[in-house]
Amino acid sequence: MSYRVRVASVYLLGFFLDLVNMFIASVAYPAISRRLAASVSELAWISNGYILGLTLVIPLSRWLARRAGAKRLFMFSLLFFMVGTVGVAASFSVSQLIAWRWVQGIGGGLLIPIGQTMTYALYQSHERAKLSSVVMLIALLAPALSPAIGGVLVDCLSWRWVFLASLPLAALALLLAGLWLKEDARGPSRERLDMVGLMSGCAALTLILLGLTGLGEPHYLNQGAMLLLTGVMGLAGYVWHALKQSTPLLNLRLIKDPLLHTAMLIYQSVPGVFIGVNMLAMLYLQNQLGMPARVVGAMMLPWSLAAFAAIGLTGKKFNRWGPRPLFIAGCLVQAAGTGALALTGHAADTIVCVFAFALMGFGGSLCSSTAQSAAFLQIAEDELADASALWNINRQLSFCLGVTLINLLFNLIANTGLPTQQACRLCFVIAACSAVIPLLCCFRLASHHVIPAVNQESQ
Repeated sequence: MSYRVRVASVYLLGFFLDLVNMFIASVAYPAISRRLAASVSELAWISNGYILGLTLVIPLSRWLARRAGAKRLFMFSLLFFMVGTVGVAASFSVSQLIAWRWVQGIGGGLLIPIGQTMTYALYQSHERAKLSSVVMLIALLAPALSPAIGGVLVDCLSWRWVFLASLPLAALALLLAGLWLKEDARGPSRERLDMVGLMSGCAALTLILLGLTGLGEPHYLNQGAMLLLTGVMGLAGYVWHALKQSTPLLNLRLIKDPLLHTAMLIYQSVPGVFIGVNMLAMLYLQNQLGMPARVVGAMMLPWSLAAFAAIGLTGKKFNRWGPRPLFIAGCLVQAAGTGALALTGHAADTIVCVFAFALMGFGGSLCSSTAQSAAFLQIAEDELADASALWNINRQLSFCLGVTLINLLFNLIANTGLPTQQACRLCFVIAACSAVIPLLCCFRLASHHVIPAVNQESQ
């Protein structure tokens, strides 16, 4: 086995580990809710705590790697992740569980950018397409297998084993990283860390998420509004600070590119909202319709099969059609799938659920794979690293905001006195409408402006 294959294997194992922990937890939420008396808002923060940790540490990855070395940083991240995992499984209150999920996320957040940098540096441009196809395969396997396996663990053991299941994978990744990865050269760097930008950005994001959560709770409405307002002001301050810096933590000027900001909006409105819909669906199908956890977890299997078909379609048609028709089709199919969940009302509606998840898998992956392909088409080579950081942070934020907004929407509807089952179904309808939001930006895209000349000549 060549060295670059070993490095790629370690990276893909870390990538798989991150995705498993993002998707496997949702199937355990009903059990956690019963055992720890957790509300829907608290359950949302079990997911948000992990994703928030993932997001906040990404801007530090390049700076830390230059000082500690990629191998050391990768192994330290795995150790940090394992400590967080044990803490999550040993938690006896929701607050403890959320705090340890945040620790777990910080450890996992460095695995993808560090592993990706090490791996892609060993592959030439014309070799990266095959590598990307393997990455996409992993991205399908994780959400397909982890909820189904998690459902079996919940039914047969307990919710704690859903989190402990990732420990053997983390231990294997740590062992292989120690044996296979080479020490890289490192030394003092003149690049200064923008501490003002880092602290203000992290604080603003956290306050916004806390504020949105508080708005959904009747007893914390005023506090939620204040937190949200403070967070928005902090975010405005961060943007003002970043635009003044010659070397900001994040180059926000790149968002002016129409393809990049459209792709980022697509991620917020489609894959991001799906994470929130998926969390609510796990609770709805188990608590309201009485489906077993293993059956509900298996719903991600038709999602993944449809997603695989959508990714294949994108690979074949992107250069010929451009992103606009693929975006439009993906948004409409995603909306249809999310809306179909509102048609369920009994445990016997399994076929409707399978159909709904298949539609969401096809529509969501058509959007996300097209967005991934289109985002950097017009970005200069020397700005790719900054654009990649923006892209990855937006991707993680979309998952955070998706969970938080769906939770807020459900609480607002439930507080009107509507029965829980009807509140969930109305949430699905409104969430389906959100998939239509980015269509206005999509119609502004012109295919002949976004497909490189070299691709046109090859058609």
